Amino acid sequence: MQLDLKTIEVKQRRQTFGHIARRFGTDRPASRYEEGTYDVQAVEHFHYRPTWDPRFQIFDPNKTRVKMTDWYALTDVRQYYYATYNIARARMYEAVERNFDLVERANLLDTVDPKWLAKIRDVLVPLRHYEWGANIVNAGITYDGYGTAITQAACFAMADRLGLAQLISRIGLTLDNGDGTSLDGTAARWTGEAKFQGLRRVVEDMLVVDDWFEALLAQNFAVDGIVHGLVYGAAIPAGNALGGTPVSLMCEFIAEWRTDSAKWIDGVLKAAAKDSPENAALLAGWYRTWRDRALEAVKPLAEGLMDGAAASALAEVAAQLDARAARLGIA
Repeated sequence: MQLDLKTIEVKQRRQTFGHIARRFGTDRPASRYEEGTYDVQAVEHFHYRPTWDPRFQIFDPNKTRVKMTDWYALTDVRQYYYATYNIARARMYEAVERNFDLVERANLLDTVDPKWLAKIRDVLVPLRHYEWGANIVNAGITYDGYGTAITQAACFAMADRLGLAQLISRIGLTLDNGDGTSLDGTAARWTGEAKFQGLRRVVEDMLVVDDWFEALLAQNFAVDGIVHGLVYGAAIPAGNALGGTPVSLMCEFIAEWRTDSAKWIDGVLKAAAKDSPENAALLAGWYRTWRDRALEAVKPLAEGLMDGAAASALAEVAAQLDARAARLGIA
């Protein structure tokens, strides 16, 4: 008995889903990011306005003063959707585990100047509450934002910030060999100690910003640019001169995350500013307001970490952030 095997080619009738075809054309294959992002936002069939805020529809572009010709111009340049986001973060966390394992197994913290470790306990560990605040701010952006391009990326940022808070808590536990003394009382210090009150007020004010796009810029660009720029961009590297390389290893995830997150927020702000002169002027005003508030708020923290070098470090951080804002058209 003879069998002849033959193959036939089945021509695909459609290259993608209808909502992508209507935007890009029927013959253009789409990426998974595009299929799960573009034009997914609900825009009609709302039965009633929310009773808690009847000024707006459930999903309403008027919840911000920023106006966009196309809300899907605010895409995530990293092309993160659920799968790619989790894969990327899992890879980053593998490096975290290796770094912590090295620090703990080799007792590397024993080589660090005790004065520098004391500063890390004093200033860095309570900043887990700053990250928790950023988690809540991004939750609000996810809720109020318009267009899946923004809301899914803000949701990922929300998860990231909870992860950063947990990572800082783990640093505190590592400093104390797991007994938790560095974590005890950090909430009371965050809410009561004088040097944290300026930053705490900035965080709490961001929690109640009515315009979600202002909150997006304030938290993820202006305030983060100053706080993270000072702590992880200036102070932690400077501590290496005091034997602080083990601390830098434990903070490596945050340093890598800063670079990754900047790609998203910079792309969003640049696209919004480019869309209209009115947007650019509005964003620039918001930037100056929150940048100045953050600079004033972190002065006590800079002095606690860097002593006499605090003023020059803050000036450098502010200059770098201003240059970044200028490149985006919001200076």
